[in-house]
Amino acid sequence: MTIAAAPGGASHRRILAASLVGTAVEFYDFYIYATAASLVFGHLFFPKASVSAQLMSAYATFALAFFARPMGAAFFGHFGDRIGRKSTLVASLLLMGGSTVAIAFLPTYETAGWLAPFLLCVLRFGQGFGLGGEWGGAALLAVENAPPGWRARFGMFPQLGAPVGFIAANGLFLILGWLLTPAQFMAWGWRIPFLLSVVLVGVGLWVRLKLTETPAFAAALKAAPPPQVPFAELFRRHALATLGGTFAVVACFAIFYLTTAFALGYGTTKLGYGRETFLGVQLGAIGFMAAGIVLAGYWADATSPRHVLMAGCILTVGTGVLLGPMLGSGSLFLIWAFLSLGLVMMGLVYGPLGAFLPSLFPARVRYTGVSMAFNVGGILGGGLTPMAAQALADRGGLTPVGLYLSAAALISFLALMALKPKPDALD
Repeated sequence: MTIAAAPGGASHRRILAASLVGTAVEFYDFYIYATAASLVFGHLFFPKASVSAQLMSAYATFALAFFARPMGAAFFGHFGDRIGRKSTLVASLLLMGGSTVAIAFLPTYETAGWLAPFLLCVLRFGQGFGLGGEWGGAALLAVENAPPGWRARFGMFPQLGAPVGFIAANGLFLILGWLLTPAQFMAWGWRIPFLLSVVLVGVGLWVRLKLTETPAFAAALKAAPPPQVPFAELFRRHALATLGGTFAVVACFAIFYLTTAFALGYGTTKLGYGRETFLGVQLGAIGFMAAGIVLAGYWADATSPRHVLMAGCILTVGTGVLLGPMLGSGSLFLIWAFLSLGLVMMGLVYGPLGAFLPSLFPARVRYTGVSMAFNVGGILGGGLTPMAAQALADRGGLTPVGLYLSAAALISFLALMALKPKPDALD
C-alpha cells in the first residue's frame, strides 16, 4: 500500500506522512548515536583504555536513553491523554531533535575532561526523554484515524520510519567515510549527522502542525472527562495489559540493535572490516526490514496483528541460532545474508505493533499505555543489548549472542500467548 492508495484522500495522506516522518526522525537520531557510539564515542569521550573497555563505555551512554524513555512516556503520555495527541507529538519532537543537534557541539574528553561524558549523558537522557512520547503518539495518530480493515496497514507507517531513518543515518556516515579522511572524520566529521538532524525535525514540525486531533481522542473526551492522572489509572485498571505489552516488544528491540549497533561494532573491531565496508553491507540489508514491515501490515490485516507477531517471534528464535555461524563466517556475503534475514524478522515482530499495542488499551489512557509498554520493553530488549552482546562475545564468541536473541524472541512469544487484545478497542 502507498500513501496515495489509502482511503480518505489528502487528510489520510497527511496523517500517514506525519506518523512516518516523526519516527524517521526518531530512528535517525537514535541510529546516528548508535553508529557514533560504535565508531568514535569510546575514543572521544572516555579515558584511554582498551578498545573493548571504551566501546563498553560508549554503549553504556547509549543505554541511558532507554532508561529515560519510560519517564518520557509517563510525562508525554499524561498530556497526550489529557490535552491531545497533536500538541504532545510536537513537544516530544522538539525535545528529541534539540538534544540531538546539541550533541554536535560537545567538547571531547581531551579538551574538557569529565565534563565531556557528563554532557553527553545529559543530552542522551534528553534524547531518550523526548523519544518516550514519540512512537506511541505516532502510532495512535495512524491507527486512530484508520478506516475499518486498514488498521495494521495504517499502523505500519510509523514503523516504516525505522528503515527510512536508518538509511538516512547509515548513508550519511557512509558518504562521510568516502569524503573525509579517518582523521577528519574523528576530528569533526562525526558531528555533521547530529547537526543535520535539524532539517528532519523542521520537516516533521511542518507536517505535524497541520494536523487535527484523532476521532478516538475526541470521542473519549465527549464520553467522559480525561483522567486526572492517566499513569495511575493505567496501572490501576490495565496493569496486566501493560506488562504483557512490555514483554511483547522485547524481541523487536533485541533484533534491531544486534543487527545494527552490535554488528557494526563487532564487525569493525573483532572481524576487522573497514567502517565504510560494513556500513555498506548494513545499508544493503535494511531494505529487507522495510519489506518485512509491509508484508506484516498486509498479513496482519488479513489475519490479526497478534498472529503475525507470534509467527515472527518463532522465526526469530531460529534466526538467533544462525547468528554465530553466519556473522562470524568471514564471508561478507553470509554476513549480509544474516543481516538481511534478521531485518526481515525485525519487520515481522515490529510492523504489527502499531496496530497491536493500541488494541490493549481504551482511548482515555491509550497514549500512556502504548508509550509505557513500548519504552519499558525497549530497556529490556534494546537498552542493554549492545553492551550485553559485547560482553558475551568477549567471553564466549558469537554463539551466546545468538542464544540471547533467541531467548528475547521466546520471551515475546510467551507474552503474546498470554495477551488477549479486545477486537473492538479501537472502534
